[in-house]
Amino acid sequence: MIFVVDASVAVKWLTAEPDHERARALRAEHDDLQAPDFVLVEVGNVLWKKVRRGEVTYAQAAAALTALPRLFDKLIPAEELTMRALQKAVELDHPVYDCLYLACAESIGAQVVTADARFATVARKGGAPVVTLAEWREGKA
Repeated sequence: MIFVVDASVAVKWLTAEPDHERARALRAEHDDLQAPDFVLVEVGNVLWKKVRRGEVTYAQAAAALTALPRLFDKLIPAEELTMRALQKAVELDHPVYDCLYLACAESIGAQVVTADARFATVARKGGAPVVTLAEWREGKA
């Protein structure tokens, strides 16, 4: 199965956050993990916040962000997804940056994995194939 991984999961590959072991298990157990290339921007922003809060050093954040693209099997150019993401955002009344993951999954016939329960709930109301990281680990994917 192909999974589109959002930033809420990808950042857990790189930092010791709650559920980081589940996220790392996903990475270890699946060999077709994809995302829109915008995931690099979103994870970069999370890493910046962690530097500001003193949770990681700049060097640690830079190393993590450098490693991130290699953790995906494929990154899809966001440019190819933005119009569909905008349409989904309007339909769901939810931010475009999250809807990029839905548009990406739709374009490749995949399921989105997220650690964001609110996003999963909204996406499911729109009929999107989304599973939370916890549900994936429980075999509900």
